Amino acid sequence: MRDAPPRKSTPLITVPPQQVLAAELVRRAEDERRLANEARSAPTVRARTRITECRAGNADALHAIVARHGWPTAALVGEPAATAALMILLHSPDLGFQLTCRDLIAEAVADGRCPAVHHAYIADHCAVELSQPQFYGTRIDPGTLFPYPIRHPETVDERRHDVGLGPLADHLRAVRLGASGAV
Repeated sequence: MRDAPPRKSTPLITVPPQQVLAAELVRRAEDERRLANEARSAPTVRARTRITECRAGNADALHAIVARHGWPTAALVGEPAATAALMILLHSPDLGFQLTCRDLIAEAVADGRCPAVHHAYIADHCAVELSQPQFYGTRIDPGTLFPYPIRHPETVDERRHDVGLGPLADHLRAVRLGASGAV
């Protein structure tokens, strides 16, 4: 009987925690997007329940991530995952958590760890939820296809430009075109 050749050990591949975090955020945002598309194409009670449950679960997961790592900035998890975190935050049912993260994102923007446009979206979201005028015109009333009230609307395009957004009129045109189904 021959001795079996010695086994080659396969090195364990370790994935950096930031990559694991990034993959989870992107997966969660993609799951939510898929469920939202399904709910739009077949608007049933079951579809609405699934999207509500998904958003609550995503918010809980993001809350745990923020508690452990702070806001998941582009510097920490990469741009796609940071954007996914923002999308999850915008759909969170917890305004208090959104306000806390708005402030964390503002700090990250000031430190250059997060794109300024992320703060624009969450700042506007929180302002609208608090019945205050928004700053950048990112929130559009789905019933009227006009922006919710904007603080100093005469200078909104300057503020939008400062954070990397195009003119509000262009954004509204795109929203209305999409709403008409002409995309």
